[in-house]
Amino acid sequence: MASGGTPLFIFIVLCISAVKIDDFIKVECKSKNVGHYGQQSLLECVVKTGQFVTDPNIRMVAWKKLTSPEDEGDLVLGFQRGKLDEPKRGYRFAEPSWDEKNMNVSLLITNTAVADDGDYKCMVITDSGDDSMVTNLEVQARYSILTVYSIPEKIVPNTDSTLICESRGGYPQGTIHWFDEEKHDWTGSSEMEVTQSDDGLFQLTGRLHLFRGSTFQRYTCVVLNASGVKEDEIIFEMPAPPRLTPPSEPIEICKIVVRLVVTGSLMVGLLCVLLFYRWRAQQVQKCSTEPRTGH
Repeated sequence: MASGGTPLFIFIVLCISAVKIDDFIKVECKSKNVGHYGQQSLLECVVKTGQFVTDPNIRMVAWKKLTSPEDEGDLVLGFQRGKLDEPKRGYRFAEPSWDEKNMNVSLLITNTAVADDGDYKCMVITDSGDDSMVTNLEVQARYSILTVYSIPEKIVPNTDSTLICESRGGYPQGTIHWFDEEKHDWTGSSEMEVTQSDDGLFQLTGRLHLFRGSTFQRYTCVVLNASGVKEDEIIFEMPAPPRLTPPSEPIEICKIVVRLVVTGSLMVGLLCVLLFYRWRAQQVQKCSTEPRTGH
């Protein structure tokens, strides 16, 4: 009997050894998650069980924010021994009525900030095994409506000036581009200044220097996010060039010519009158000097 029981024992041990830990418990998370600044963000993770596991109980859950792949991380949400640890402000389980029987261990961030951007590790221990997985949250913030102005405020034609375009409140860092009315790209001739506020959001300031002799009447400022997608644009209209006033000399010359023509006409007329009267006087005198003949 002893010899017959030994092979059966070995067979059972081999069967148990052939079952991998993955066949019992596996944590599956969505690898990439996108969150929007100031809104709720969801990091989806669920516990999957193998065919040999029935009615599992979760003994411990730990959500940690990682600063590097080797880092142990900072605990933001934890559950152990049937109790929920005091969570960090703004972090909780996605399902409000979560308990140790619920295999959905997704993390909800109630008010997403730039500081929430990065990698998270979800670790789960059950009465049937344990597992962990790393997931990522990418925080995005839309850039504000653009504003554009010039220095000097009133541009004088044929003088140097600078156009300034600003947008703030975006994340990750975007870029500002310039185009003229014919869609030529002037970004390479411009400058861009980037500043980051205490909340981690970026402010972009673009400067386009215009030199005297610039001929374009319209410039467009465009802000692109980190993915190269346009988020806003604004058009700056240059002041219209002054209307050219014809010189006054031709007008004066015309006036002189008119005066000469009128004056000349009067003189010609007067001369004609004088010549007529002179001719008449000569005729009268000629008649008076001729001898009279009697009948």
